[in-house]
Amino acid sequence: MIVGQKRKLSLHPAMRETDVLVIGGGIIGLASAWRISIARPALRLAVVEKEAELALHQTGRNSGVIHSGIYYRPGSLKAINCRRGKEELQTFCDEHEIPYELCGKVIVAVEDSALPRLDALLDRGRQNGVACRRIDADRLRELEPHARGISAIEVSETGIVDFRKVALKLAQKVCDAENAVVTESEVISIERKGTEMIVEATKHTWRTRLVVNCAGLYSDRIGRMLGGVSRARIVPFRGEYFQLVPHRASLCRNLIYPVPDPRFPFLGVHLTRLIDGSVHCGPNAVLALAREGYRKSEWNLRDVREAVCFRGLWRLGWRHARTALSEVHKSLSKPAFVAALQRLVPELQADDLVPSPAGIRAQALMPNGQLVDDFLIEELPRAISVLNAPSPAATASLNIGRVIAEKAVARFD
Repeated sequence: MIVGQKRKLSLHPAMRETDVLVIGGGIIGLASAWRISIARPALRLAVVEKEAELALHQTGRNSGVIHSGIYYRPGSLKAINCRRGKEELQTFCDEHEIPYELCGKVIVAVEDSALPRLDALLDRGRQNGVACRRIDADRLRELEPHARGISAIEVSETGIVDFRKVALKLAQKVCDAENAVVTESEVISIERKGTEMIVEATKHTWRTRLVVNCAGLYSDRIGRMLGGVSRARIVPFRGEYFQLVPHRASLCRNLIYPVPDPRFPFLGVHLTRLIDGSVHCGPNAVLALAREGYRKSEWNLRDVREAVCFRGLWRLGWRHARTALSEVHKSLSKPAFVAALQRLVPELQADDLVPSPAGIRAQALMPNGQLVDDFLIEELPRAISVLNAPSPAATASLNIGRVIAEKAVARFD
C-alpha cells in the first residue's frame, strides 16, 4: 500500500525517485522521516516497510514503558537521547491526544547484596537528571503493597504509553507532508550509482540521493548492502511474557523492577502495568532461532546459520553461560519464571499468570563477544544506518529522529 504521496515520483511504472528513502516503518524510521520532513520540507521523502502494517515488531511488541533514563551511562547516547526524547514524546502525546501516564516505578532490592548496586544506580540516575530517591521498606509498601524488598528506588517520572499509537501518528504526519509510506515492500538489493542509490524492493525500485537505514531486526543486513564497515551483527533475543489474570492485576499498581546486573543490557523479569490496565510480567531473554521467532517453535535457516557462524555469539555464550542457562530454564519452566517474579511479589502464584505475546530485542553484538551497550549510528557516503537501537529507543525515538534528520539534511546543504 502507498499512502500520502502526492508529489510526482514515477520515472516508469517500476521506478520511483525520491531524495531520501527511509527503510523501516517502526517508530525510529517514522520519527526520522517526520523530523526530516519538518527540517527540510522541500525534500521528497518515502518510507518503505516490508510488513503489511507499520510498527509490528519492536515498536509494537514492547512493554510500553516511557523510560526515565536512570539506567544509562551518563553522557552516553542512550542517556542523552532518552532524557531529551522523553520530554519530546510527552509533548507529542499531549499535542496529539495520545493517552499516556507518568505512573512512576520502583526498583527493588530484595537482599543486602543488592544494596551497593542500588546505590550506584541511584547515583547514575541523579547524574542523568532523573527524579529519583531511595526509599525504605515502609514507603515501598505504600507504593506497591504486594512488593517485597528491604529498600528501593522510587522513580516518579517513569511512564507508560502505547508506542504503536505514537508510531501511527508519526506516519500520518509524514503523509500529511505529502510524503510516501509504502508497506509490503521489502528491500532486496542496494546499488550505488554515482551520486545516487538504487534500492530494489519487492514493489518498486527506488532512485534516491540518501538512504536512512532504520530496519531494526535487519539493520545489519541492510547496513552491509549499503557498504557499511561496522562489524556489529544483530543477534535476536526473545523476551517472553506472562500476563496477570484480571482479578489478580491488583498485585501490581504500576511498575515493579529488580535491581539490574550492570554486566547485561537486560533488566530482569519485572511487572509492568500497561496503558490499557493489564499487567505484564517478564521478559526473560533467550536466543531466538529466527529474527522474527516470537514462538519457541519458530526458526529460520538463514538466521540460525548466521548466528552459529558468528564467533561473537560463541564468545558471549562462553562468558555468560550460567546466565544463559538460567534464562533458558525460565523459558522452558513456568515454575522457574514464577519463582523469579516471586522474589519481587511473593503472593504471586502460577495460576495468576497466562501467556502473553513475546517480543524480540534486536541486540547488536561485536565479534569479540561484547554486546553493544549504546545506540550505534554509522554514517556512509550516501547513507545513514541505525545499527543498534534497543530499549530505550522507543522513549528516545523523537530525539533520535532529530539527530538523524540533522545528519540527513546536512547532506543537502
